[in-house]
Amino acid sequence: MDNGAVIPTTFLTLDEAGALLRMLDDPVRLWPLLLDLMARHLPCDACALLRHDGRSSDALLVPLATRGLSPDTLGRRFALDDHPRLRAIAETGGGPLRFPPDCELPDPYDGLIPDLKQRLHVHDCVGAPLNVDGRRWGMLTLDALNEGRFDGWEGAIAAWARLAADLATAVERRAALTNGGSPGIREIDDPPADLESGTVGTSPAMAALLTEIDTVAASDLVVLVLGETGVGKELVARRLHARSSRVAGPLVHVNCAALPDALVESELFGHVRGAFSGAVSDRRGKFELADGGTLFLDEVGELPLAAQAKMLRALQNGEIQRVGSDRHITVDVRVIAATNRDLAAEVREGRFRADVYHRLSVYPLRVPPLRDRGTDVLRLAGLFLERNRARLGLRNLRLSAAAERRMLSYPWPGNVRELEHAIGRGAIRARAARPPDGGVLTLTPADLGLEEVGEGIAAPTAAMPQPRLPDSPAHLPAENLPLRDAVEELQRRMIQDQLNRHGGNWAKAAGSLGLDRSNLFRLAKRLGLRE
Repeated sequence: MDNGAVIPTTFLTLDEAGALLRMLDDPVRLWPLLLDLMARHLPCDACALLRHDGRSSDALLVPLATRGLSPDTLGRRFALDDHPRLRAIAETGGGPLRFPPDCELPDPYDGLIPDLKQRLHVHDCVGAPLNVDGRRWGMLTLDALNEGRFDGWEGAIAAWARLAADLATAVERRAALTNGGSPGIREIDDPPADLESGTVGTSPAMAALLTEIDTVAASDLVVLVLGETGVGKELVARRLHARSSRVAGPLVHVNCAALPDALVESELFGHVRGAFSGAVSDRRGKFELADGGTLFLDEVGELPLAAQAKMLRALQNGEIQRVGSDRHITVDVRVIAATNRDLAAEVREGRFRADVYHRLSVYPLRVPPLRDRGTDVLRLAGLFLERNRARLGLRNLRLSAAAERRMLSYPWPGNVRELEHAIGRGAIRARAARPPDGGVLTLTPADLGLEEVGEGIAAPTAAMPQPRLPDSPAHLPAENLPLRDAVEELQRRMIQDQLNRHGGNWAKAAGSLGLDRSNLFRLAKRLGLRE
């Protein structure tokens, strides 16, 4: 293999080695394939490949691929300070590190193997650090449900760890060549891990969005980020800035909805001393503060018309004028705006200037709602589960199988923000209601505040009132109907909406709805949508 990786034919077939070689330019597919092959050749029930984050002194591990673990594991972020076994693996100076069955250090994957009704009391666990060009890169971890499973396999595990390190080296070197020889290229997201909650995912909808972000990020085009409340528009803006040539400059965030009308112009463009009562000194506005960087105008649809008129010049040629001053100031700013409003409709109603709208919507990006992201909801759940596990001091925090099913079928009108709050509340409720089983707390649908109504759909309990679903008539329940009839009508509309979006493709519709295709067929037949 070129670029430093060597495929060992002693434990891989030529076909397996060739498959790995062909995916060096596609690590998203490479790492799951590596784990699948490893699970065929080694006696493990679960395994994972984790990467050091790098932005936090290598103190955070991000899963790149897992096998045999619950789907939410991919969304978790493992801090070494919280997981002593992972720290021990990271700090070992030699090869694989095996933990004895009576090891008192908590296992980071306790309770995360699906269908396991109780946490792992006795099992075999081994981990191997991975280095790339002399620096810490990540680690492989392997778990087995039975004690002694890895007896005699130490040499084979070490060989697989060397293969993983060689592959990681090859991937980074090839990526560096593609990017003009830049060292230390990364495959995981550039924004800090705590910003990934709104943009992480592998669903077709999110993959398309991330491709669009990376396409426009390097330019200086004005971007208008569209989407419902809670989908992560601010996180898209941060990713755009982080992947732009302005990353060394400031990213200035303005919440336009929070600006008092009397102070909007001063906040955006600044003022001079004596411009108005209380202006005791000159003050730079947000456009000046963002000079050389990016200005993020959140909730831009809330700006009053007077401020929009002054902003037009800034958008056109980078000229601003402080309140109370006759002098024009030129700034070099890339503008990203976001709104959950239909600005075209606002223009037609006279509430937003057409010229400003056209200047802002040079490159529109629509962030998909959570209900259109399929199983990404479980990956996002993992991120919030791990945060709450650390906050509550638990050994682990996981979802029951019923909770996973309910989360996949629920439409999430509040999107990612609602998911985060549901898990936070659920963890507190569950801990108050029952003691953790050996430090592992399992969240049920009742803990999350989601009550199933009918088949394949969920609705919030009285403690979590469901707001009106915006922007999609297909998701609005019928009024003046008995509850069961209203739920069935909502199900029909959601299914028909996804079928229309995907040209009648039932498999794609099932994926968008977070359902298995056979389950969707049964539900559609019951609802009269299929013969």
